[in-house]
Amino acid sequence: MRLCLAQPLPWSVANFRRGKPIPDSHRVCLRDVTWKLAQHKLLLRVWRGYGSVAQIRAAPAGRCRVASRLRQRPKNCQLNLLRVNAQSPEPELLRYAADFITRGSVIAIPTDTFYGLAADPFNLAAVDEIYRVKGRPETRALPILVNSIEQAVLLAREAPRKFLRLAQAFWPGGLTLVVNAAQRIPLKVTAGTGRIALRWPNSTVVRRLIDEFDGPVTGTSANISGFPSCSNAEQVMKQLGPRVPLVLDTGETGGALPSTIVELNGDTWRIGREGAIPVMEIAKALE
Repeated sequence: MRLCLAQPLPWSVANFRRGKPIPDSHRVCLRDVTWKLAQHKLLLRVWRGYGSVAQIRAAPAGRCRVASRLRQRPKNCQLNLLRVNAQSPEPELLRYAADFITRGSVIAIPTDTFYGLAADPFNLAAVDEIYRVKGRPETRALPILVNSIEQAVLLAREAPRKFLRLAQAFWPGGLTLVVNAAQRIPLKVTAGTGRIALRWPNSTVVRRLIDEFDGPVTGTSANISGFPSCSNAEQVMKQLGPRVPLVLDTGETGGALPSTIVELNGDTWRIGREGAIPVMEIAKALE
Protein backbone atom coordinates (compact mmCIF):
# COMPACT_ATOMS: atom_id res chain seq x y z
CA MET A 1 0.00 0.00 0.00
CA ARG A 2 1.03 3.63 -0.50
CA LEU A 3 1.79 5.64 2.59
CA CYS A 4 0.40 9.14 3.14
CA LEU A 5 3.52 11.09 4.05
CA ALA A 6 1.48 13.58 6.07
CA GLN A 7 0.77 10.88 8.71
CA PRO A 8 3.25 10.33 11.58
CA LEU A 9 5.39 7.20 11.49
CA PRO A 10 5.52 5.37 14.82
CA TRP A 11 7.85 2.86 13.21
CA SER A 12 11.27 4.60 13.00
CA VAL A 13 14.41 4.26 10.89
CA ALA A 14 16.17 3.14 14.06
CA ASN A 15 13.93 0.05 14.12
CA PHE A 16 14.96 -0.68 10.54
CA ARG A 17 18.66 -0.48 11.52
CA ARG A 18 18.00 -2.95 14.35
CA GLY A 19 16.67 -5.41 11.77
CA LYS A 20 12.99 -5.11 12.68
CA PRO A 21 10.70 -5.72 9.69
CA ILE A 22 8.54 -2.90 8.35
CA PRO A 23 4.87 -3.41 9.24
CA ASP A 24 2.53 -3.81 6.28
CA SER A 25 0.69 -0.66 7.34
CA HIS A 26 3.86 1.39 6.83
CA ARG A 27 5.24 0.03 3.57
CA VAL A 28 5.92 2.75 1.00
CA CYS A 29 5.80 2.80 -2.76
CA LEU A 30 9.54 3.45 -3.19
CA ARG A 31 9.20 4.36 -6.85
CA ASP A 32 6.79 7.20 -6.00
CA VAL A 33 8.96 8.49 -3.17
CA THR A 34 12.14 8.38 -5.28
CA TRP A 35 10.44 10.33 -8.08
CA LYS A 36 9.12 12.95 -5.63
CA LEU A 37 12.55 13.39 -4.07
CA ALA A 38 14.13 13.87 -7.50
CA GLN A 39 11.54 16.52 -8.34
CA HIS A 40 12.19 18.36 -5.07
CA LYS A 41 15.98 18.28 -5.64
CA LEU A 42 15.54 19.84 -9.09
CA LEU A 43 13.24 22.54 -7.73
CA LEU A 44 15.68 23.35 -4.91
CA ARG A 45 18.54 23.60 -7.37
CA VAL A 46 16.66 26.11 -9.54
CA TRP A 47 15.42 28.06 -6.48
CA ARG A 48 18.99 28.44 -5.21
CA GLY A 49 20.04 29.95 -8.56
CA TYR A 50 22.07 27.06 -9.95
CA GLY A 51 21.84 28.25 -13.57
CA SER A 52 19.03 28.02 -16.09
CA VAL A 53 16.65 25.06 -16.15
CA ALA A 54 17.77 24.25 -19.67
CA GLN A 55 21.37 23.92 -18.50
CA ILE A 56 20.38 21.73 -15.55
CA ARG A 57 18.52 19.35 -17.83
CA ALA A 58 21.34 19.26 -20.39
CA ALA A 59 24.33 19.21 -18.02
CA PRO A 60 26.31 15.94 -18.14
CA ALA A 61 26.61 14.10 -14.87
CA GLY A 62 30.40 14.26 -15.05
CA ARG A 63 30.33 18.05 -15.25
CA CYS A 64 28.17 18.22 -12.12
CA ARG A 65 30.67 16.07 -10.22
CA VAL A 66 33.56 18.24 -11.38
CA ALA A 67 31.69 21.38 -10.34
CA SER A 68 31.10 20.04 -6.84
CA ARG A 69 34.81 19.31 -6.41
CA LEU A 70 35.83 22.77 -7.62
CA ARG A 71 33.73 24.68 -5.11
CA GLN A 72 36.75 24.50 -2.81
CA ARG A 73 38.62 27.80 -3.20
CA PRO A 74 41.94 27.51 -5.09
CA LYS A 75 45.12 28.28 -3.13
CA ASN A 76 45.87 31.44 -5.16
CA CYS A 77 42.37 32.87 -4.58
CA GLN A 78 42.55 35.70 -2.06
CA LEU A 79 39.09 36.70 -0.87
CA ASN A 80 37.20 37.01 -4.18
CA LEU A 81 40.29 37.77 -6.30
CA LEU A 82 41.64 34.87 -8.39
CA ARG A 83 44.92 35.31 -10.31
CA VAL A 84 44.88 33.68 -13.76
CA ASN A 85 47.52 33.48 -16.48
CA ALA A 86 46.30 35.67 -19.36
CA GLN A 87 48.08 33.77 -22.15
CA SER A 88 47.73 30.23 -20.77
CA PRO A 89 44.84 30.26 -18.28
CA GLU A 90 44.84 27.30 -15.91
CA PRO A 91 41.96 24.92 -16.83
CA GLU A 92 41.09 24.14 -13.19
CA LEU A 93 40.75 27.86 -12.42
CA LEU A 94 38.46 28.43 -15.40
CA ARG A 95 36.33 25.45 -14.31
CA TYR A 96 36.12 27.01 -10.87
CA ALA A 97 34.98 30.32 -12.42
CA ALA A 98 32.53 28.63 -14.81
CA ASP A 99 30.91 26.90 -11.84
CA PHE A 100 30.02 30.32 -10.39
CA ILE A 101 28.26 31.24 -13.63
CA THR A 102 26.47 27.89 -13.77
CA ARG A 103 25.13 28.50 -10.24
CA GLY A 104 23.69 31.86 -11.29
CA SER A 105 26.40 34.17 -9.95
CA VAL A 106 27.85 37.27 -11.60
CA ILE A 107 31.66 37.39 -11.82
CA ALA A 108 34.15 39.92 -13.19
CA ILE A 109 36.43 38.81 -16.03
CA PRO A 110 39.13 40.47 -18.16
CA THR A 111 38.56 41.07 -21.88
CA ASP A 112 40.74 42.64 -24.57
CA THR A 113 39.32 46.10 -23.78
CA PHE A 114 38.15 46.38 -20.16
CA TYR A 115 36.94 44.07 -17.40
CA GLY A 116 33.38 42.84 -17.82
CA LEU A 117 30.62 41.17 -15.81
CA ALA A 118 29.99 37.59 -16.89
CA ALA A 119 26.76 35.74 -16.13
CA ASP A 120 24.37 33.29 -17.76
CA PRO A 121 22.18 35.39 -20.11
CA PHE A 122 19.46 32.71 -20.00
CA ASN A 123 19.20 32.84 -16.20
CA LEU A 124 16.84 35.74 -15.40
CA ALA A 125 17.91 35.83 -11.75
CA ALA A 126 21.51 36.31 -12.86
CA VAL A 127 20.43 39.02 -15.32
CA ASP A 128 18.63 40.82 -12.49
CA GLU A 129 21.78 40.56 -10.39
CA ILE A 130 23.86 42.30 -13.08
CA TYR A 131 21.54 45.31 -13.03
CA ARG A 132 21.71 45.36 -9.23
CA VAL A 133 25.51 45.08 -9.08
CA LYS A 134 26.06 47.86 -11.62
CA GLY A 135 23.13 50.05 -10.67
CA ARG A 136 22.37 49.92 -14.39
CA PRO A 137 18.96 51.07 -15.69
CA GLU A 138 16.96 48.12 -17.01
CA THR A 139 16.20 50.15 -20.12
CA ARG A 140 19.77 49.43 -21.30
CA ALA A 141 20.42 46.06 -22.94
CA LEU A 142 23.24 43.71 -21.96
CA PRO A 143 25.94 42.78 -24.52
CA ILE A 144 26.77 39.10 -25.00
CA LEU A 145 30.23 37.58 -25.43
CA VAL A 146 30.77 34.59 -27.74
CA ASN A 147 33.81 32.60 -28.83
CA SER A 148 32.95 31.88 -32.46
CA ILE A 149 31.01 33.34 -35.36
CA GLU A 150 28.84 30.22 -35.41
CA GLN A 151 27.83 30.78 -31.79
CA ALA A 152 26.93 34.39 -32.55
CA VAL A 153 24.78 33.40 -35.54
CA LEU A 154 22.72 31.12 -33.29
CA LEU A 155 21.88 34.10 -31.06
CA ALA A 156 20.71 36.28 -33.97
CA ARG A 157 17.31 36.04 -35.63
CA GLU A 158 19.11 36.34 -38.93
CA ALA A 159 22.67 37.27 -39.78
CA PRO A 160 22.83 39.93 -42.52
CA ARG A 161 25.64 39.68 -45.07
CA LYS A 162 27.26 42.75 -43.54
CA PHE A 163 27.29 40.97 -40.17
CA LEU A 164 29.31 38.09 -41.57
CA ARG A 165 31.69 40.39 -43.46
CA LEU A 166 32.43 42.48 -40.38
CA ALA A 167 32.71 39.46 -38.08
CA GLN A 168 35.16 37.75 -40.44
CA ALA A 169 37.20 40.96 -40.76
CA PHE A 170 37.43 42.04 -37.10
CA TRP A 171 36.62 39.07 -34.83
CA PRO A 172 38.05 38.22 -32.42
CA GLY A 173 38.56 41.85 -31.52
CA GLY A 174 37.10 45.15 -30.40
CA LEU A 175 33.92 45.14 -32.50
CA THR A 176 30.36 44.78 -31.17
CA LEU A 177 27.63 43.99 -33.70
CA VAL A 178 23.98 44.78 -32.91
CA VAL A 179 21.36 42.66 -34.72
CA ASN A 180 17.84 41.33 -34.18
CA ALA A 181 17.86 38.78 -31.37
CA ALA A 182 16.78 35.18 -31.78
CA GLN A 183 13.45 34.33 -30.18
CA ARG A 184 15.11 32.26 -27.47
CA ILE A 185 16.99 35.29 -26.08
CA PRO A 186 15.22 36.57 -22.93
CA LEU A 187 13.52 39.90 -23.63
CA LYS A 188 15.08 41.33 -20.47
CA VAL A 189 18.57 40.87 -21.91
CA THR A 190 17.57 43.08 -24.86
CA ALA A 191 15.86 45.63 -22.56
CA GLY A 192 12.63 44.97 -24.44
CA THR A 193 14.08 46.06 -27.79
CA GLY A 194 14.42 42.63 -29.40
CA ARG A 195 17.97 43.62 -30.41
CA ILE A 196 21.18 41.99 -29.18
CA ALA A 197 24.79 43.21 -29.05
CA LEU A 198 27.32 40.45 -29.82
CA ARG A 199 31.11 40.43 -29.50
CA TRP A 200 33.92 37.90 -29.75
CA PRO A 201 36.79 39.35 -27.68
CA ASN A 202 40.41 38.69 -28.54
CA SER A 203 40.99 37.06 -25.14
CA THR A 204 42.15 33.52 -24.40
CA VAL A 205 40.58 33.71 -20.92
CA VAL A 206 37.15 34.63 -22.30
CA ARG A 207 37.31 32.05 -25.08
CA ARG A 208 38.20 29.19 -22.75
CA LEU A 209 35.80 30.33 -20.03
CA ILE A 210 32.94 30.17 -22.53
CA ASP A 211 34.13 26.68 -23.48
CA GLU A 212 34.10 25.61 -19.82
CA PHE A 213 30.68 27.15 -19.23
CA ASP A 214 29.49 25.66 -22.53
CA GLY A 215 27.63 28.78 -23.64
CA PRO A 216 27.82 32.54 -24.19
CA VAL A 217 28.07 34.95 -21.24
CA THR A 218 27.14 38.55 -20.64
CA GLY A 219 29.84 41.15 -21.20
CA THR A 220 28.74 44.51 -19.83
CA SER A 221 31.58 46.54 -18.29
CA ALA A 222 32.55 45.68 -14.71
CA ASN A 223 31.91 49.05 -13.11
CA ILE A 224 29.20 51.03 -11.40
CA SER A 225 26.99 52.59 -14.04
CA GLY A 226 28.27 56.07 -14.90
CA PHE A 227 31.75 55.44 -13.45
CA PRO A 228 34.94 54.83 -15.49
CA SER A 229 35.53 51.38 -17.00
CA CYS A 230 38.16 49.22 -15.27
CA SER A 231 41.35 48.04 -16.96
CA ASN A 232 42.65 45.99 -14.00
CA ALA A 233 41.30 43.90 -11.14
CA GLU A 234 42.23 46.45 -8.46
CA GLN A 235 39.97 49.03 -10.08
CA VAL A 236 37.15 46.47 -10.20
CA MET A 237 37.60 45.72 -6.51
CA LYS A 238 37.50 49.42 -5.62
CA GLN A 239 34.23 49.96 -7.47
CA LEU A 240 32.38 46.69 -6.96
CA GLY A 241 34.18 45.05 -4.02
CA PRO A 242 31.87 42.55 -2.28
CA ARG A 243 29.13 42.99 -4.91
CA VAL A 244 30.72 40.18 -6.96
CA PRO A 245 31.82 36.83 -5.49
CA LEU A 246 34.77 36.37 -7.88
CA VAL A 247 37.14 38.54 -9.94
CA LEU A 248 39.52 36.88 -12.42
CA ASP A 249 42.76 38.85 -12.25
CA THR A 250 45.08 38.79 -15.28
CA GLY A 251 46.59 42.21 -14.62
CA GLU A 252 46.15 45.12 -17.03
CA THR A 253 43.97 44.45 -20.06
CA GLY A 254 45.94 46.95 -22.12
CA GLY A 255 42.75 48.38 -23.58
CA ALA A 256 42.48 52.16 -23.86
CA LEU A 257 39.18 52.29 -25.78
CA PRO A 258 35.91 50.33 -25.57
CA SER A 259 34.76 48.26 -28.51
CA THR A 260 33.31 49.95 -31.58
CA ILE A 261 29.56 49.35 -31.88
CA VAL A 262 27.98 48.84 -35.32
CA GLU A 263 24.19 48.57 -35.57
CA LEU A 264 22.93 46.47 -38.47
CA ASN A 265 19.42 46.54 -39.93
CA GLY A 266 19.10 44.53 -43.11
CA ASP A 267 21.46 46.15 -45.64
CA THR A 268 21.86 49.36 -43.64
CA TRP A 269 24.41 50.09 -40.93
CA ARG A 270 25.35 52.89 -38.57
CA ILE A 271 27.98 53.50 -35.92
CA GLY A 272 26.53 53.27 -32.43
CA ARG A 273 29.84 54.09 -30.75
CA GLU A 274 33.32 54.65 -32.14
CA GLY A 275 35.97 52.84 -30.16
CA ALA A 276 38.85 50.43 -30.70
CA ILE A 277 38.22 50.03 -34.45
CA PRO A 278 38.15 53.27 -36.49
CA VAL A 279 35.05 54.06 -38.56
CA MET A 280 37.14 54.25 -41.73
CA GLU A 281 38.18 50.60 -41.31
CA ILE A 282 34.54 49.58 -40.84
CA ALA A 283 33.51 51.41 -44.01
CA LYS A 284 36.39 49.90 -45.98
CA ALA A 285 35.43 46.37 -44.92
CA LEU A 286 31.88 46.96 -46.16
CA GLU A 287 32.84 48.35 -49.59
